[in-house]
Amino acid sequence: MEKKRCTAVVLAAGSGKRMGSGVAKQYMLLCGKPLIWYALHVIEQSSVIDDCILVTGAEDISYVENEIVKRYGFHKIDKVVEGGAERYDSVYHALQVIADGGTKVPNKDGYVFIHDGARPFLTEDILKRCYEEVQKSKACVAGMPVKDTIKIADREGYAAKTPERELVWQIQTPQVFHTPLITEAYHRLICEKERLASEGIKITDDAMAVEIFTDLRVKLVHGSYENIKITTLEDLAVAEAFLSRG
Repeated sequence: MEKKRCTAVVLAAGSGKRMGSGVAKQYMLLCGKPLIWYALHVIEQSSVIDDCILVTGAEDISYVENEIVKRYGFHKIDKVVEGGAERYDSVYHALQVIADGGTKVPNKDGYVFIHDGARPFLTEDILKRCYEEVQKSKACVAGMPVKDTIKIADREGYAAKTPERELVWQIQTPQVFHTPLITEAYHRLICEKERLASEGIKITDDAMAVEIFTDLRVKLVHGSYENIKITTLEDLAVAEAFLSRG
């Protein structure tokens, strides 16, 4: 089977609020390199990913182009685009570039790998597992079965339900979709986001857009327990421990 084009969308438009830092977390140094470098390096070396759209804050575009893309020689980064107020706005901006033919090579019938730039431990194995699955299912997300018992709370903070642990997964990125599927799902999401907000529905990941606006089920693919998202200073310490271990 001929390999279809795979475009990575890397989200790096967050702030450093929960890190207690004036520097956006994706540009904080982790063992001497910006946090965002690690995922971009894997993408640059990957046999799966063909090109990349990097989404960042409007005020950071020049810095990213010069101090990240050019400095580290990330040739697969096709575009650096401005993010939005919400995560789904940032993803939509990148998908619009793809849909409008704004990349050097079109990706009309390939796949889109959406990844959080604050997850530095992306691996080629995860990318390959996702690529193998998305060819069959058209929609898949990386994740891992939870290790702990999970409680669903009610509005008053009491335990209301205990789901079967074997059925509960902690969702990660990349989240991977057939290009026309995810572009259509996000188009409908943007058109209906006011209705969703009025109904109290919060879109927290890309799979939700597919789940709400299409009839397709999203397949879960094993990522890695080390594929953590850096959100707090404690997470940064864990990441440094992973790297020091090699």
